[in-house]
Amino acid sequence: MRINGEVSLIAKEYEDYLNFVSEALELAKKIPRYFSKYSNKIYCNHQKFVIVILMQKLKLTTRGVISFLRSNPSLCLEFGLLRIPVHTTIIRFFLKIKNIIGLLLNIRQAITVAVDATGFELEAKSFYYRTKWNSERKWKTKQYMKLSVAIDTDKQLILDYKIRKKFRHDTLDFKNLLKDLDVKHVVADKGYDSKSNRLFVVRKLKATPNIPYRKFSSKNHLQGKKIIPFDESTYHQRSKVETVFSVIKRKYGSILRNKSYATQQVELISKLIVYNLDRKLNYLLLILRVAPEPLKINFIYFN
Repeated sequence: MRINGEVSLIAKEYEDYLNFVSEALELAKKIPRYFSKYSNKIYCNHQKFVIVILMQKLKLTTRGVISFLRSNPSLCLEFGLLRIPVHTTIIRFFLKIKNIIGLLLNIRQAITVAVDATGFELEAKSFYYRTKWNSERKWKTKQYMKLSVAIDTDKQLILDYKIRKKFRHDTLDFKNLLKDLDVKHVVADKGYDSKSNRLFVVRKLKATPNIPYRKFSSKNHLQGKKIIPFDESTYHQRSKVETVFSVIKRKYGSILRNKSYATQQVELISKLIVYNLDRKLNYLLLILRVAPEPLKINFIYFN
């Protein structure tokens, strides 16, 4: 039995990689081409950035993505990579880009924004070491890193983020996530229920907060006796942030492989950038109505 559409499927997958690399190169223009004028200029930062993004898209390690590039020379030519770097080059790039990679998530406008948080597991130590072997000791090892995000519910794009290496209450990051955004509605779960958060949305953002009141929470008032309203229909948009978390963890991995906090941050932010790039490409296809038709597979049987 042979599958007639196998070649076209491979061609389609390769075309997707080309489009992804093209978008990543365009985004990389926002960072300096070289960090120093004394650089040997064998590889530029834009090429290294594409490698980092591909590594997250394919859920590979630094050694794994280098092996992938060696087996795909035509893809390397698409972003001008004439020589394949060693994996330590990518590791050093992680450390150098840690302070500027967050600037690449620069979408600042949306109609409805949803805020929520999730955790990513760390792989620096084994599960047995973190739980069983170390269960009776006084000190514990950190098991996950907390990520808080604000997303555009219409396009399901990530607008802003906050990463913490220790557990903190969700409300601490609420204002930081929203302070630079231009929005009309803000939705969040009961974990963000506070008078301060609602007044921040109303007075600072000039938007409408849709945060449900807890059972024993007092109703928040504006000037006079006007209660800040809660719209149930708009609040249902909040579930889309859970969808975003699910897609990121399923497609790009829920485990951070790096050991230091700085490189773990870069790895996690890279996942967010990859998600946004993939989402933009899919959204563009939807808008232009050029989304590919489902693959029709013809089976040829031989007697």
